[in-house]
Amino acid sequence: MADQQLAAPCSCDCFVAFPPASASQAVIFGKNSDRLRNEVQEVVYFPAAVHPQGSKVKCTYLELDQAEATHAVILSRPAWLWGAEMGANEHGVCIGNEAVWTKEPVTEGEALLGMDLVRLGLERGLSAHGALETITQLLEQYGQGGSCMEDPPFFTYHNTFLLTDRKEAWVLETAGRYWAAQRIQDGSRNISNQLSITTEISAEHPDLRKHAQCQGWWSGEGDFNFSAVFSLINQPVRMELAKARYRAGRELLQKHEGLITTETMMDILRNKESGICMDSEGFCTTASMMSILPQDPTLPCVHFFTATPDPSMLVLQSSPDS
Repeated sequence: MADQQLAAPCSCDCFVAFPPASASQAVIFGKNSDRLRNEVQEVVYFPAAVHPQGSKVKCTYLELDQAEATHAVILSRPAWLWGAEMGANEHGVCIGNEAVWTKEPVTEGEALLGMDLVRLGLERGLSAHGALETITQLLEQYGQGGSCMEDPPFFTYHNTFLLTDRKEAWVLETAGRYWAAQRIQDGSRNISNQLSITTEISAEHPDLRKHAQCQGWWSGEGDFNFSAVFSLINQPVRMELAKARYRAGRELLQKHEGLITTETMMDILRNKESGICMDSEGFCTTASMMSILPQDPTLPCVHFFTATPDPSMLVLQSSPDS
């Protein structure tokens, strides 16, 4: 299987804190991007643009119809691809993604990378919910797949996403073209390379439950638990390790409940003991992002990026919104 071709774990972690979990009237978002140690990750800015009718956009592998207009975005991305590991747009929307493997088989054909969907959501979404709608519509239309590494061996996965703005966040978890989403409006939430949405589903693919029944994964009776239905019975090593990181991230957020600041989020991203700040033989935390989204719309959002590996050794650089 594609997920067994790399001995070292591949992982990422995303976090968000809303009042009253955060110490101020602001939403705090953070992500560590854990990828191949020798892969360059760059921070890039693309201005807002209006596109001629009939324009196309070339993503990493697929060419799509371009939107009439795209928002200004700042992205942290592996230098070889079109999409992004994480980023923000001019409207205070932030998105990060994670690798995940489910009962739905991964495809080796070319499709949209999860990282392409991150950028497309940011360029086209006025809000976290708008970005969610963009991503799910494109996912259903084009599917997800293609190699997520520049050089062989071929390596692919499905994706989970954390999308947030000043008012709310959405956890979006996918299995092939199928998906479920959970809305978050207060407290804190994290995701770490596993399905974490259970029965609290706020939106879903219209055929999600029918598909699960047809596959024999769900009887159709009782509560529908997305994670239980779609998670692999025998988890890859990297997903077993992700469970420990997910629990550690949850505990770190809960430890500082009501007191979470930008410094708290930076400390979480720098935490090596939990594995959130990764440093293994083949993989490491190649880039980090942290954003402050004031709930007062008259105040600017501020985004911090490392632009280099290992946040435990670095100072995050800021980039304010307009």
